Amino acid sequence: MLRVGNAPCSWGSLEFEEAKGESIGFAQMLDELVETGYTGTELGDWGFMPTDPAALGAELARRRVAMLGAFVPVALKDRSAHAAGVENAVRTARLLAAVATEPAPFLVLADNNGTVPSRTLNAGRITPELSLSAAEWAVFAEGANAVARAVAKETGLRTVFHHHCAGYVETPDEIAQLLALTDPGVLGLVFDTGHFAYGSGCADVVSALERFKDRVWYIHFKDCHREVARRARRDKLDYFQALRAGVFCELGQGCVDLPGVLEWLKATGYQGYTLVEQDVLPGMGTPKESARRNREYLRSIEKV
Repeated sequence: MLRVGNAPCSWGSLEFEEAKGESIGFAQMLDELVETGYTGTELGDWGFMPTDPAALGAELARRRVAMLGAFVPVALKDRSAHAAGVENAVRTARLLAAVATEPAPFLVLADNNGTVPSRTLNAGRITPELSLSAAEWAVFAEGANAVARAVAKETGLRTVFHHHCAGYVETPDEIAQLLALTDPGVLGLVFDTGHFAYGSGCADVVSALERFKDRVWYIHFKDCHREVARRARRDKLDYFQALRAGVFCELGQGCVDLPGVLEWLKATGYQGYTLVEQDVLPGMGTPKESARRNREYLRSIEKV
C-alpha cells in the first residue's frame, strides 16, 4: 500500500523570503494533515515545528505521524557557504534522527533556490548558457558531497538532493550532471515530479525516473499546470510570479503522468514514503481542502 505524507509548504510555509507572510501554525497543519489522510510529514523551515527533540517527538507520536525529511538549502556554488551549510545540515539531521521511526528520514539538500536573479527570472526556460561552468560544477558537487558525508557520519541518515526550479539544478541535463559528479554512496535524488515537469517543459516524467532510477531514493508528488507553465514561458514570468499564478496545481490537473509514476513505483519495488507537495504562498487557496482532494486523487489512481 502506498504510504503518503504531505509537507508544510502545502499549507503556505515556504523557505523563500518572497513567500513570507502569515502562515498556518504547525499544530493546525499537522492536525489537518492527519484529518485529510496522510501519515507522514517533513519538518519545514527550522523553527516552524518544535526544535526540541522531545517536544517534536511528542507532537508526532500523538498524531501517529512519521517524520520523513527536512529541506536544507545551501548556496553550493559558493565554496565559502559550504562550512555553514554543513553545520546547518548536521544540526537539522540530528533533530531528524532523534525523532526517526521507519523508514528513516532524509536530509533533503537543495541549492539556495530563488536567490540568483538569472535563475529565478528564467525558471522553467533555462538554457545551457545559464548553467554552471565546469569549475563551478566542481565546487557545487564538492559542497553537496561534503554535506552528505557529514550528515551520514554524524547521524547515520542519508541525504537526497532536491532538483528545484529557480536553482542551479533544474533541467534534466543539470540533474544528470550533478549525479555524475557526486558520490552515489552518500547522495541520492529526491525526484520531484512537478519541478521536473516545469523545469523540462512538461517532458515525460516516467522516462526521467527510469533515467535516474539508480539514484532515486525518495519521491515528491507535485503536478504542473501545462497552460500556466506555457504562459509563464511566453510572458517571461519569474519563478514567484509563476508560483502565484498556480503553476503547481492540484494533483491530476496538470501534465504529470501520475498514474504512470505509480506504475513505475510498483514495477521497481519502491518501498519508501511518497510526499505530496503543492507549493502555495501564504493566503493562497484552501490548503486543507486541497490536501484532501490530492489524497483522494492518489487513492483513485492507486486502484487503477
